[in-house]
Amino acid sequence: MTKLLEWLFGVSLVLAAWAVVSFDLLKLRLPQSYREAAWPMPLYLLVSFGCYSLGTVGYRVATFNDCDDASAELLGQIQEAKQDLRKKGLKI
Repeated sequence: MTKLLEWLFGVSLVLAAWAVVSFDLLKLRLPQSYREAAWPMPLYLLVSFGCYSLGTVGYRVATFNDCDDASAELLGQIQEAKQDLRKKGLKI
């Protein structure tokens, strides 16, 4: 199962539960306070998801691994290219 399908499955489950509670589809006769609390729940979940996403991106940026080997290799290639261009008469 791909990550997209996992998320879609989770969102559809939450949406179905919200619809059952909000619109009393199964005639559960829940107290009115439950229905009142359920109405803004999608907004709360959206804000929570945004906070989670921001935190995840921030954490991954903070713990990003530097690629020292790749950096040294790239600098070497730049030096080789400069030397090659100097041999061909280009002034850098």
